[in-house]
Amino acid sequence: MLERCNNKNNPVDRFCAVVAWNISLLRPLNFGFAPYNPILGETHHASRGSLNVLVEQISHHPPVTALHATDDEQNVELLWCQHPNPKFYGTKVETEVRGKRLLKLLNHGETYEMKSPKLLIKFLPVPGVDWVGKDTIQCHESGLSAELDYGSKYFFGLRGGHRSIKGKIFETSTMRPLFEIDGQWDRTVTAKDINSGKFEVIYNAEKTISGLKTPIVKDQREIWPSESAIVWSEVSQGILSKDWAKAREAKTAVEEKQRELLRERESKGETWVPKHFTVSYSNESGWDCLPIRMTVPPAPIIFQL
Repeated sequence: MLERCNNKNNPVDRFCAVVAWNISLLRPLNFGFAPYNPILGETHHASRGSLNVLVEQISHHPPVTALHATDDEQNVELLWCQHPNPKFYGTKVETEVRGKRLLKLLNHGETYEMKSPKLLIKFLPVPGVDWVGKDTIQCHESGLSAELDYGSKYFFGLRGGHRSIKGKIFETSTMRPLFEIDGQWDRTVTAKDINSGKFEVIYNAEKTISGLKTPIVKDQREIWPSESAIVWSEVSQGILSKDWAKAREAKTAVEEKQRELLRERESKGETWVPKHFTVSYSNESGWDCLPIRMTVPPAPIIFQL
């Protein structure tokens, strides 16, 4: 879908494709305990086709994650720096995902700035996890914006259903609507052309997700010790075998190792520094990051096309 964004012939079609791709990033989540708590410096380095992706946990308290992805063939770049900000409301937890998400289509000189909906964890009356709230996408170069509303919130006076999405694509300067977005993000989403009245399915979740394949390891010797699959391997084995005691013991061992490394740094007066990003923070703009390398190298973990 990312390649489709780059290959569209005009700014409007590219923007609609980016909206569809942005929706495709969401996945239904299961309610339960979170056995994985990313450790400082944990990474995930993977490739799919010519797209190479690198993720690094650049802060633990608060948790901040940086992502850099490059596709030299398509001339596409992604740069994300995100951190969750949870708020507790008794029977639920609502987590705002703060930070920047940038998609750059360098062949067209376009940068798309994206937000994220909130993650809602409900305990009562029925436990569940869902994506809710507003999401925005903006491209200054094309002068186009989108507003999307997820979940059972009100939009234009109407109440949405479970995993619903409603929204619009419009000209930023005039607010003139071009398309109406409607559907369910875990099924199908359509765009209605305001001028012609025609509908088009811009996203089909089943078709998109069913085509994804299990990753393979090209060369295990090239996998970094900080790779998520390595860090949490024993925890994952315990979960898959339903040996919960083993999973808890392995998780405790990972966390205790991090405490030991922290005590060691503090005793030496050292400050931990990310390997793959430069990081900054200000009260005005929050967390920000820049990749140390201009491009991400091919990874030993491959997602097959």
